[in-house]
Amino acid sequence: MNKGGSSHDSWKTRLYEWVRERGYTSLTAFAEARPTTSLVALAEELGGGAVSAVQLFSGLVAEAERNHQVSRLVRGQLVRELSQGLPDGWPTVLDEANRFRVAKVLGLWSAFTPETHQARVDRVGDALLAMPPPPGWCPLGPDDELLCTLLPDEMA
Repeated sequence: MNKGGSSHDSWKTRLYEWVRERGYTSLTAFAEARPTTSLVALAEELGGGAVSAVQLFSGLVAEAERNHQVSRLVRGQLVRELSQGLPDGWPTVLDEANRFRVAKVLGLWSAFTPETHQARVDRVGDALLAMPPPPGWCPLGPDDELLCTLLPDEMA
């Protein structure tokens, strides 16, 4: 047992210390400065192995909920997944191999989606498969026009 507080409080405190040491005021600011970097790489950069991607994402979700920006966070996570899974952008043809790659990206994105947005993410995934974006589409951040159309911000 950890004396002086729970391990939950400890890692959260360390996250914010590491963010401030790097000149950022929030986890969100740190993550948005690297919009195409995976959560694993962000966690490694921030904590050098002392924090997991899931812990980092938990902190990002908490900030997004406080700031009424969960849709923006969810769009940002799709950008990360697309950048990692489809580095050359949206495929020109959705043949079997490319459909699998796209499905993997959408599945990973869905896995990192808060329950409050799960139905919306499912609809966006269906829409992207039914009416694919232009070949090579690779959003560079959560403010991408197509992403904002598919998953607009929630009202505060």
